[in-house]
Amino acid sequence: MSDSIKKYLDSVKVICPKVTHLELSYLEKGLTVSTFKTKQFYIQANKVQESVGFVAKGLLRSYYVNDEGKEITVRFIAENDFATNYVAFIALEPSRFYIQCIEPCEIVNIPYLHMQDSYSKFYLLERYGRLIAEEVLKQHQKRIESFLFQNAEDRYLDFIKTFPNIHDRVSLSYLSTYLGIVRQSLTRIRKKISQNKNNTFVSGENF
Repeated sequence: MSDSIKKYLDSVKVICPKVTHLELSYLEKGLTVSTFKTKQFYIQANKVQESVGFVAKGLLRSYYVNDEGKEITVRFIAENDFATNYVAFIALEPSRFYIQCIEPCEIVNIPYLHMQDSYSKFYLLERYGRLIAEEVLKQHQKRIESFLFQNAEDRYLDFIKTFPNIHDRVSLSYLSTYLGIVRQSLTRIRKKISQNKNNTFVSGENF
């Protein structure tokens, strides 16, 4: 068993602690591991995704190209997360999004048919799939609400709080489109936050 597959199976046990060795062994049979270089694509737009990808190592971004030809990042996908357009995947429909590697990646592929077969044979694996789907839904809802109820600075602060292991690994260009902020405004926000931290640190020293 490769380290990447072991990492994926361990993640299943974290979500479903009662999953058995038999169930994990059955799930393992259908898994493969792919490696990608920076800028390679895991998913191309307008194609049906036949497998969902568990990121064992690396970082990717999901994006679409708008009518002006600009790439708009909608999601960052780091270790222990899934590289997929989940709604299109479960419907076996072409995805409108590209998923591209920002860093070299190792990805565990879980084929759709094997996943559905595992769900039908084992209750705990079906429960695992449902919990993953619920988490995807929560992430989507949180992102929608961030644009409805947060200003630009709050969206940035929430991003670095929610994804502390990502924000230093992505470019300002990618991050600005993800947050819906022009790059110059994002630079000003980062500078303001940095100055506030420095002022707080100095005040603490004087105290």
